[in-house]
Amino acid sequence: MYKIYINETPLILISSKDFKKQIYPRDHVLAFVYLGKKKALLNYIDNLEKSNNYKAIVVHYEDVEKLFNDFMSLFKIVKAAGGLVTNKKEQILFIYRRGFWDLPKGKLDNGEDYKMAAVREVKEECGLKNLTRGAKLTTTYHVFKNLSKQRILKKTKWYHMTSSDTKLVAQKEEDIEIAKWRKLGEFLASGDVAYNNINDVLFTYFDKT
Repeated sequence: MYKIYINETPLILISSKDFKKQIYPRDHVLAFVYLGKKKALLNYIDNLEKSNNYKAIVVHYEDVEKLFNDFMSLFKIVKAAGGLVTNKKEQILFIYRRGFWDLPKGKLDNGEDYKMAAVREVKEECGLKNLTRGAKLTTTYHVFKNLSKQRILKKTKWYHMTSSDTKLVAQKEEDIEIAKWRKLGEFLASGDVAYNNINDVLFTYFDKT
């Protein structure tokens, strides 16, 4: 199964076999079988970009990898990596940027793999020096348009990391206003706004700990 956020609403791509096992709420969720026509995928994308009328759109097909590959072929792919960093107090490193609470991440530079980029981006965005990368947590996908109105699919791999540093320095050049250690429970109870794919990373970490 693949979950791609478009305008903060998930487009879920799933195999028909797994779709039959899932129970989705009927209200405000659309479900379709993929018939091999990419134009139909464009219609779903356009629908989600222009409205927030649905909680999700679910597309199923017997071969979910072919479905996902057909979907990806409609976009320019941008690869990124980031980290969910915890300290000895079991706090998580959050950043505040452009009106949302976020986790440090960024695009891969030439010659980098995901693991290298994840560590570099966290260090640069938050001023950390002591950083240990752990296991991969998850991969997220979201769609946006660049300044030329081209649709971009950003694929981000997330890793759990640990740090003994206490001092944080927000990278102002990347529009980061705040870098702050916060307890997960406090953050979730605060009502502070985060992107849905960031919430997915947080809950993945919570499920694994």
